[in-house]
Amino acid sequence: MFIRRIPLGPIETNAYIVAHEASCEALAIDPGGPPQPLLEVLDSHQLQLQAIIDTHGHGDHIAGNEALKEATGAPVWAHEADADMLTDPHANLLAWAGFNVKTAPPDRTLREGDAITIGEGHPDEIKLRVIHTPGHTPGGMSLVGDGFVFVGDCLFAGGIGRTDLPGGSEYQLMLSLRDKLLALPDETIVYPGHGPETTIGQERRCNPFLRGI
Repeated sequence: MFIRRIPLGPIETNAYIVAHEASCEALAIDPGGPPQPLLEVLDSHQLQLQAIIDTHGHGDHIAGNEALKEATGAPVWAHEADADMLTDPHANLLAWAGFNVKTAPPDRTLREGDAITIGEGHPDEIKLRVIHTPGHTPGGMSLVGDGFVFVGDCLFAGGIGRTDLPGGSEYQLMLSLRDKLLALPDETIVYPGHGPETTIGQERRCNPFLRGI
């Protein structure tokens, strides 16, 4: 397995390629800008993209969906509660940023407990479990693997997701952090939507926004 972080777009949203090397199957998470850097990783490792997964529906995480889908044929998956955001440039904030861009609805909607597998049948297959972590958006979700988690804009190194945008809820975000993410082992590697990787333990100890929860 390898995980490649590739910042894309004007605010450097972290896109990720997650690959099962033996099967050459891969996932792309949060393609928030022109997909050429992602395509270069796929091509250089001779990977076949199985799905494009949006952790939530904000424009800086979905802007590259259509171009990446056109280039690879991979379907787009998003949480059912954010599905409508993909087609509404006002809801996904692309219009607010000056881009009147509409993306297609997701090919598949996900919900809490869904499982995503690449390299199925191999002894080292990669399984990701969907957990619903609303608060930044109603359909924000995190993807939990064996010792790692992709959290979108729910949690950052030293910070948490903002809740002042349409659909945000500070109460829901704090519940997501307390009941879902902080329930993971301390050694769990956190791959956020912006900024560097961290761990659950590091954030539990040092993140000022998590004190008291």
